[in-house]
Formats: sequence, C-alpha cells, structure tokens
Amino acid sequence: MPIPPSVPVEYEDLARAQMSVQDELLAVPSIVGVALGHKVVAGIPTPDRAIVVLVENKVAAQTLPATEVVPPAIGGIPTDVQEVGILRADPRPLAAASVSLTRKFRPAFGGISVGHHAITAGTIATGCYDAQPFPGMPSKFYLLSNNHVLANSNDAAVGDAILQPGPYDGGTQADQIGKLSRFVEIKFGQGQQNEVDAAIAEVELSDLDRRIHWVGNMRKSILTPEVGLLLSKTGRTTGFTTGRIVNINATVDVNYGSGKVARFIGQLITTPMSEPGDSGSLVADLDGSAVGLLFAGSTLATVVNTIEAVQRLLGVKIADG
Repeated sequence: MPIPPSVPVEYEDLARAQMSVQDELLAVPSIVGVALGHKVVAGIPTPDRAIVVLVENKVAAQTLPATEVVPPAIGGIPTDVQEVGILRADPRPLAAASVSLTRKFRPAFGGISVGHHAITAGTIATGCYDAQPFPGMPSKFYLLSNNHVLANSNDAAVGDAILQPGPYDGGTQADQIGKLSRFVEIKFGQGQQNEVDAAIAEVELSDLDRRIHWVGNMRKSILTPEVGLLLSKTGRTTGFTTGRIVNINATVDVNYGSGKVARFIGQLITTPMSEPGDSGSLVADLDGSAVGLLFAGSTLATVVNTIEAVQRLLGVKIADG
C-alpha cells in the first residue's frame, strides 16, 4: 500500500511501520483503527511520535487476552492506545440545532443544513468547481458535502434533488437547491477500502456563496496537515467549534448503520468537534486554509477526510490557491 500524499515527510518511516502491522491489529475485535500521532502520558501529548491504536474502550492490559495486548513498540517505534468510542457516519436521530443554521438561505453558504431528499440532514461544506481546466472559466458550480448526505450512502441517482434545508429541517421540493452531480462510492465489507465520503451537487452560481459561516473563505488548502494543527468548522447542529488534529494517516472502521461498516484509510482524527447533522462540514485551520471534510465521529473524536483526497477523487477545486 503506497503512503498517502497527505502524510508529512517526517512521518513516512512511521507510516511504513504502521502499514506493515495494521491489518493484524485491526483483526482484533476491540481495535477500530490504527493511526500516527504522539504518545500521550498522563493525558498530556509528548514530543515522541507514535503508532496509535484506536479502541472503542480503553481497558487495563492485564484484563485482556495476551493476543489482544498492544506491544509497547513496533519496529522500535513507540505505540499508544487511544479511546475513540464507536465511530459512526450513519443517519442517527439528529439533535436539535444549537444555532439557526437550519432554515432556508439563498444564496446558501457553508455550515448550513442540506440533504438528499431521502435523508434527514447534513451540512454544506462550501462551494467548488471542476479542477480542469484551471485557470479558466468554470462551466459548472457545485456544493460539497458527504456521500451519505447528498447521495444517501450510494443509494441515490445522479440528478436526484438536493434540498436546502435538508428534509429533517423542513426542506421540501420547493427548497431544491440543486441536483446530485457525482459522488465517490462508499465500499462496504471485508477487504474494501475508502479514502473519502464525499459528493457534489450542481447548483446555480447565484444560489451559492463559497464563504463558510464564522470560518470565512478558503483561499488555500493544506495538503499535508500536521498533528497538533488547530482547527475550526461550522456545522448544522453544533455551529462553530474548534479543535486540533490528534492523529494523521488513520485507518478506521466506520459504522453506517444496518450492520454496514466501511474501512477508511488516510484519515485525520481530531478532538471532538461534531454531533450528528454536522456531517459534510468543511474543516479549516485558523488562518482560513481548507484541511478536510468532516464525515464521522463519536463523543470522543471526529473523523475527517483529507482535503487532498476529496479534491483528487471528485476532480474539484475547493480553494484557488
């Protein structure tokens, strides 16, 4: 497996070691992911880079069978165990939005309610356009969000109506903002891997503003984000929140409900920044550069696709720089 382009150069040796053992580690039922980060001692991150094993619940090593105990080091690289709970991207019941981002807006903008006509609701990330040709004159414009928000977890058809606000927030056919244009298929099942949960809907240029509420306009993209990077996002449910990157190059198993689990590679794990309904939020650094696309999480962590993978696999530009 090649090292993802989003991995910083100084982590490449760790990434090789990670990839050599992660399939074996992920075969342990209690392990939901393997990533790169810093070793944490007494709740405080140290400068030591580590291979991080992600578990639903952290328990004392002496209570586990010997076959499930994570070794203190792998290939001479320290390990660390991090509790992240059950990572979900499924359409759980939505919490009441804490801010007024669930009504109809025209032009629409990043951070507000949106959804395929058959789902509940998620969040608009931002506006984007086709990467080729660039520079040039884009002929089409799109709003960006998750596959499970705009394409109903693969069950939608290109051309389906996209509503703003999403159906859960009162959106009807009268609130159609665009049509599903393309999505990256989510592959479920053993042996399948994914990089993104992402989709775009074609909209009229006049119906969408690229700004993200309380975050601003994205002028650049960070293609190799670092551990510790401070972040912000605005989402339909929790509004404006901040956080930081805890792990990079994470391989994680994400629950989509109805027994469907999808494995994602090359992900970012952040401090908790979201609740159900925030899926699709654009995650940025504090200087207004795009970092990733939020798509899953728990009460303990949030999972983010890298912006590099989103742009590459959808063939779009989110930031001009």
